[in-house]
Amino acid sequence: MAKDEAVADAPALAVLELLAQESPPGHFQDLLQRGRRQNLPPEQLAELERATQLAMGIHASANQRRQREVVMAALVDTVHDMTTRYDPDTLLKVITSRARRLLGFDMAYISLRRSVGGSYVHSSDGDTTALNVGLVVEERHGLGEMAQDKGAPFWTADYLNDDRIPHGEGVDEVVRAEGLHAIMAVPIFQGDVPIGALYGADRVVRHFTPDEISVMRSLADFASVALEKARLLDRTRTEIAELESAGFEARGTIARMAYLNEVQSRLIAQVLDGGDLYDLAKTAADALGGTLAVGDPQGQILTSTASDAGTSGETEGLFKEALTGRAGLEARAFRGPGELAGNLWATPVTAGAEYLGVVLLKVTQPPGPEAERFFGFVGQAVGLLLVVQRSAAVAAGPVRDELFDDLLVSPLRARRQLMRRASQLGIDPEGSYVVVLARPEGGEHGKAVVWASSYAYRHSGLKTVQGGCIVLLLPGSDASAAAKAVSEELSPLLGRPLTVGASGPAGGLASVAKVYQESLRCLDALIALDGAGSAASMSDLGFLGLLLSNDHDVDGFVSSAIGPVLDHDAGGTTGLVRTVEAYFASGNSPTGAAKELHVHPNTVARRLKRITELLGPGWQKPGRAVEVQLALRVLRARDVLRRQRESHAQAGIPGK
Repeated sequence: MAKDEAVADAPALAVLELLAQESPPGHFQDLLQRGRRQNLPPEQLAELERATQLAMGIHASANQRRQREVVMAALVDTVHDMTTRYDPDTLLKVITSRARRLLGFDMAYISLRRSVGGSYVHSSDGDTTALNVGLVVEERHGLGEMAQDKGAPFWTADYLNDDRIPHGEGVDEVVRAEGLHAIMAVPIFQGDVPIGALYGADRVVRHFTPDEISVMRSLADFASVALEKARLLDRTRTEIAELESAGFEARGTIARMAYLNEVQSRLIAQVLDGGDLYDLAKTAADALGGTLAVGDPQGQILTSTASDAGTSGETEGLFKEALTGRAGLEARAFRGPGELAGNLWATPVTAGAEYLGVVLLKVTQPPGPEAERFFGFVGQAVGLLLVVQRSAAVAAGPVRDELFDDLLVSPLRARRQLMRRASQLGIDPEGSYVVVLARPEGGEHGKAVVWASSYAYRHSGLKTVQGGCIVLLLPGSDASAAAKAVSEELSPLLGRPLTVGASGPAGGLASVAKVYQESLRCLDALIALDGAGSAASMSDLGFLGLLLSNDHDVDGFVSSAIGPVLDHDAGGTTGLVRTVEAYFASGNSPTGAAKELHVHPNTVARRLKRITELLGPGWQKPGRAVEVQLALRVLRARDVLRRQRESHAQAGIPGK
């Protein structure tokens, strides 16, 4: 049947055929126009018009349904995109791209609020200039600010010509550059708080439908959920990283605590085994990664690991300065570890209520809590060791004192038996020793005797009491240094003057009695010379030491008095010895010495300056001058005797 015949015979059926074929709307209009041209009866024409109207409605509904299906499918895809593990920046770009394609916008973009007010364009899709992304939108300007303030979508068919909108210069410039007209803005929320806006824009005048606005709101809601998810995911990742870091630190702390606990056990074992104070300090210093020193209540260093460090002199000086300051008082006030200054820490050494000293620790970094607790334990371990040493010294005191008393008897009785007893007590029979005599000036000696027992034990020596004097036998060869050390430690403890005399070294225990007698003479000489309260050795007494000593070490005396001058002349540059002799012979007159030597006074002045550099600035003072002159006389006498022996030998006269 031809189309015209179908219109004439059954107009409604012709419309149904077009509808079944899903013909475009134009075909329905063509069919209606043909019916009108055929001059159909009014009833048929009315039927055709009604059928066409209904068909157009059905067609529009079908198209709308299909469009909604497309939109729903796109929204489902968008939701799927939201579940993908995007970072926030990428996610915002996906949303702008999806909005532009879904609703056929020429351009879509997202703005986010700033903490200081206003907002900025974060991401954009479809833009043709570089002006949009990063654009700062001032507060209360533009559609986005309106949408966020009201919490509802805002749109305009022609942005630049819409007076309802509070325009901003920067936004208007971008709109002109992009050629935009229709713009829609939908707020993005986080909870109840707006955090930004989603925009859709066209470069032509356009009126947005409710469906389009609804779709934009859905996209904005998806963006809000996705951003919240991304934020939570980032926070979760951060928390996981923090937990992993905390776990790593906890494992490190546990390992550190286990190590320090193991070191604590070693320290206890060292104390119980009667270990040395230095070994205990060294073990603790290695565990703490620093330098450690132990000081007594009088501010003297008992032991230090500073010699193991690269800056031993500087660290040792720091320890001494702290001990002579308020380190002890502050440590006692701490009642535990505390920082003095500049990564220098202190902890008290106590035994019950008795204060025994302080432990100092120099580190490059402040110790952690576990290291700080360990440092406090070190103070306790040191206190325990000092108490053990003191108890051991008291327990072994009678046996050791008896041995020392026997060594002081001259000549020795049962020498071989004495040497064997010494070895059993850990005293080397062939070692080098000095003898130190200390006489407290007035008062009770009990406190000094107790101290001497501990001091001798700490230094692997012996102690006894003879004639009201404390006698110490100490390993070493420097009697002068030993005398000063005893004086510096014991005198503050007693709180009164202490006279200390020393002599040595003794080459083995068999020589101790002889050195002891010299120490007695040294002590007597100090008292006779009004030197009570001072400390000195035989070598410190100069020519008096030469006269009082048993061996009369003439060479040693001459060397100590004018040795540097003799060495200078022996090097090939002669004249200093003769200059000193002429200087004293002329009554300390440089001019008189110049006449005696037949040289210019300036020459004598230069030589005297050189002599001062060699002997020190005090060589012309009365005490030193006597020693220098005596040494010159001894030297001259020995030279005369030498020439006499040579003359007798040449003449064939036998020597004496």
